[in-house]
Amino acid sequence: MPENQLPKGLFDLRYAAFLETVRGHRAILHRYCARMCGSVLDGEDVMQDVLLEAYRKLDLLKEPRAMKAWLFRIAHNRCLDHIRTKRSWNFVELDEANAPAFLPPEIPAFGTTNAIDRLVRTLPPMERACVLLKDVLDLSLEEAAGVVGNSVGGVKSALHRGRARLAAQSEASARPASDDPALVALLERYVALFNQRNWAGVVELTSADAHLHVADCYDGEIGNAPYFSEFQKSKTPWHLDLARFDGELLMMVSNWIDDSWRPTYPVRIQIGVDGGLSISDYYACPWLMEGLVE
Repeated sequence: MPENQLPKGLFDLRYAAFLETVRGHRAILHRYCARMCGSVLDGEDVMQDVLLEAYRKLDLLKEPRAMKAWLFRIAHNRCLDHIRTKRSWNFVELDEANAPAFLPPEIPAFGTTNAIDRLVRTLPPMERACVLLKDVLDLSLEEAAGVVGNSVGGVKSALHRGRARLAAQSEASARPASDDPALVALLERYVALFNQRNWAGVVELTSADAHLHVADCYDGEIGNAPYFSEFQKSKTPWHLDLARFDGELLMMVSNWIDDSWRPTYPVRIQIGVDGGLSISDYYACPWLMEGLVE
């Protein structure tokens, strides 16, 4: 198998070694991707694409000390692709009269604590990138120019425009789109079956050809993955709950640790335009819970 390719499904040991090499850069790269994409989980999905692309093109990196800047350039381009082609997976716009009213009010919500994160998402992509790179991530003007592929002067201009827009904006957040009733019903049923350890019921609900992505570990059909057996083998008690994570309705895995249930990581289900399901499990991404509060 070529060195720059990965087998479908389970990732190989060489890719695991690469991930270990770039571990020190992941938190700041994720922070950038999340704020560029407007979602913590979308940012992580883009990050997965960034790392895979970097691994496949590793032979193009001539200077190992330039790894961080190289990864940032790939991440920036991937974020722009995401912004251009963002699919309508997460929420469906509904009339107020059609919004579901059967969600219990006690669903916990986890969100970012920094107001600038919410405001920056409203900026055009170039201004957003420059404000994030310079004012949030504290890169130099020269480093920011290298990331966005522009001159220092171009970065200064975009930074000035972005700062002016932010200063003029109200901190009142826009009303989020209503939850898709079909997704709500699916999540409620999934949570109930999962907590009952009714794996046959979960498989029947999702179908064996549903797409499963477990960050850093697996990418393929759920029917070919040892996904449910990993939960069965877990030595730490766990359960699923509905939760709002960065504004999105999804599921949160909690573990029984030190005599209490602790939210540990999110699991996201999306319904594609063709009706197919995509399940994303973020257990290998502890940084997603950092900076979030209930």
